[in-house]
Amino acid sequence: MNARPRLVHLTTTDMSLSLLLGPQLRAFAEAGYEVIGVSSTGAFVPELTEAGIRHVPLANATRANSPGRDARALAELQSLLRRLRPAIVHTHNPKPGIYGRLAAAAAGVPGIVNTVHGLYALPEDRWTKRALVYGLERLAALCSHVELVQNPEDVEVLARLGVPRSKLQLLGNGIDLARFDRTTVPAGRVEHLRREIGAGPDDVVCGAVGRLVWEKGYAAVFEAAAAVRRRLPHARFVVVGPSDPDKSDALSDDDLARAREQAGVVFLGMRKDLTELYAAMDIYVLASHREGFPRSAMEAAALGLPIVATDIRGCRQVVDGGTTGLLVPPRDARALADAVTTLVTDADLRRRMGRAAAGKARREFDQQRIIDITLEVYRQILHGERDLPRLRTRRPARAGTA
Repeated sequence: MNARPRLVHLTTTDMSLSLLLGPQLRAFAEAGYEVIGVSSTGAFVPELTEAGIRHVPLANATRANSPGRDARALAELQSLLRRLRPAIVHTHNPKPGIYGRLAAAAAGVPGIVNTVHGLYALPEDRWTKRALVYGLERLAALCSHVELVQNPEDVEVLARLGVPRSKLQLLGNGIDLARFDRTTVPAGRVEHLRREIGAGPDDVVCGAVGRLVWEKGYAAVFEAAAAVRRRLPHARFVVVGPSDPDKSDALSDDDLARAREQAGVVFLGMRKDLTELYAAMDIYVLASHREGFPRSAMEAAALGLPIVATDIRGCRQVVDGGTTGLLVPPRDARALADAVTTLVTDADLRRRMGRAAAGKARREFDQQRIIDITLEVYRQILHGERDLPRLRTRRPARAGTA
């Protein structure tokens, strides 16, 4: 075995490698691995290079719905992996998690690991989507040694689909608690950012962080914002996050203009000063329709923000309803507005829930635990302690029951 085993991490975009996986990739390099990130190329490649992570572009990787491009990405990746000859390939879903596992197996990679960041289908989705997603996950899981599953609810779904429990490892999710620490943010910086948002000292800032796609629940957010501001003009709403034009449900410029005009929403775009922006907020709102284990909500909790979130997989793991925040049904703008109103009008409740959220973050959301679990999985693979069990041959559960 080489002194530095070669480890490839595969995502769709370099932004995911840098922003979502960056601390982990650096930790793996410090642990003795030669770490290579494979994805489409973009503005975040220099950050990866500066961190000592080699980046190899995958020309056909795309976030768009393009089965043809995905098939070409599989063939391109298979050829690339044969040249790189890594000891371990670690894929991240949804799409790279499917074609990445298949390509790695076809290329003869000795160790294949996949992280399930959140199954792309939910029990309430139409049966055609469930059948497709669950079927592809079941097929791709044939190729992996370990499935690192962020959410415990997904562990049970995968087990019912026939993925052997011996290869299912509950991972959870975590953040850099040293970075997302309110005590590191100067008061003057908070005041400056609140002025940028247009909030005065007595205003209550309700913030959301995420890509500008409808799946993040922005329709309910904008409707709720308009309703809350009609009753409580001192409530301010701000959204931080980039556009995502490759996605079919991307918000248009006209959508943003209507939200500004009708609900007074401030859009800040992509920002790197997230810690400071969270500190400038009073309430965090996450109205997503689908999540795996939402990073933004963990970050907000670490900064001591009470959270209003949808009662879905992922949000339920971050938010303790009634203790660290409030949970509401997805796509229910009225319930979202009522929950936000409750917190806007009760400063004591905001403080209590914020303290509880920060405590939960310190106890449960430390990324070092995620790094330690992953490194132990790598060690087991390199030392031959993980075989490659096949899926059970019994008839899988129907998509509607998983």
